[in-house]
Amino acid sequence: MRGRTTIILTLALGFGLGACKTMPAIPQAAADASPEDSGGWRATATEQDRARIRNWYDSWEAALADARAKGHTADLAREGVLLQPMAALPNPHLPEGEYRCRTIKVGSQGRGGLGYIAYGWFRCRVSAEQGLWSLIKLSGSQRPVGLIFPDNLKRQIFLGTLELGDEGRPVNYGSDRMRDMAGLVERIGDNRWRLVLPAPAYESLLDVIELAPAA
Repeated sequence: MRGRTTIILTLALGFGLGACKTMPAIPQAAADASPEDSGGWRATATEQDRARIRNWYDSWEAALADARAKGHTADLAREGVLLQPMAALPNPHLPEGEYRCRTIKVGSQGRGGLGYIAYGWFRCRVSAEQGLWSLIKLSGSQRPVGLIFPDNLKRQIFLGTLELGDEGRPVNYGSDRMRDMAGLVERIGDNRWRLVLPAPAYESLLDVIELAPAA
């Protein structure tokens, strides 16, 4: 997976592989502050993605409302903390390793679309390379590929692009607004995390990817 990570490092951050820098550590004051008050990932994110992160709660509420209106209240409740907006716990760091991951799409961008879709388990990987952390979905027809940035005590920020179908490498971050992705990495239990992707470009109003260490 070095090729994919190298692409993200080179294109998303503007560094060549030989000039990669360590991801910035945030001071305690910045960690305790509102996410809008500190820097870091904002220097890399597009304006569209900064807006996605800024409006994450509104996106989540709209998605839940749409799903409930289409008869999926029981489906949402069955997922428990996974689909509860305020369920994030302290220490969001996602350790390096292999993960099982599954995607839930909540709400629909079209009037006739499905309000809730839950997919089965696929494979994801978190890797460290030259001080940076990457998150890659290895299987499935829609595969987020990107970097994880520090933010505050309860979340990290994911910035990346969407790899589709049989594509072998991701598009440049910032070159196609329909492929750019931004989300929140949060811990929601012991050895359980989620990647929350508000306002995705396709299909849903919110995507939530559950991550658990592979057995």
